[in-house]
Amino acid sequence: MSQEQRNKQLVRDFIDALNRGDVAAIADAYTDDGYCLTMGNTLISGKFGKAQVRQAAGLIYQAFPQGIHFTIDAMTAEGERVALEAHSEGLHASGRTYTNQYHFLFEFRDGQLAVLKEYMDTERVTEILCGGQRRPAGA
Repeated sequence: MSQEQRNKQLVRDFIDALNRGDVAAIADAYTDDGYCLTMGNTLISGKFGKAQVRQAAGLIYQAFPQGIHFTIDAMTAEGERVALEAHSEGLHASGRTYTNQYHFLFEFRDGQLAVLKEYMDTERVTEILCGGQRRPAGA
């Protein structure tokens, strides 16, 4: 199996863990110094280390008591990097259906996730996940 094939399988495994709500598997996918960078200026944007990923993933599944499902639309791999286009759907605790479209950039080191960059529709995040709340100007 090539490096690219292995890394694409690691991404599929990661998405499967997201779909199962398996917080341990999500966090354990990261290197000890790994992190997730969620783009934008929403209340949930920022850089999150492995311990913070574990905590944040748990909160996500509280916000989606019936789960959230991610679907892979396209994937491209080169070396230790995998680019993924995906979309999601889930029933938020507010009773509203949440959908979004994503571009994820996975960067691996020795078979573990070193960096995950997440790009999505931040207005949708603010509307549903953050209940319309925004960061104060300049924050």
